[in-house]
Amino acid sequence: MSTHDLENYESEMELQLYREYRDVVGLFSYVVETERRFYLANQVDLQVRTAGGEVFYELTLADAWVWDVYRSSRFVRNVRVVTFKDVNIEELTKQELRIPE
Repeated sequence: MSTHDLENYESEMELQLYREYRDVVGLFSYVVETERRFYLANQVDLQVRTAGGEVFYELTLADAWVWDVYRSSRFVRNVRVVTFKDVNIEELTKQELRIPE
């Protein structure tokens, strides 16, 4: 496999992932961004913990979708994340349900 083929493959995988994200984002209530991953979730619990003078974050997500091009299944029931970096949580605004004319 050439470098060009590999780059094309990775670009196609990213495009497929973006399309999947676009299709499922409306099913979730929260966007969660950590140092290593990006999640969509319907329940989020963030706990700030300390141990040995260090602060870390324990994040529990339920009914989640994981932005990861290499996962075969991105939908997960429960996720537990521990990170030492800040966590960004944003509540999504639901568009009003429109009845077609």
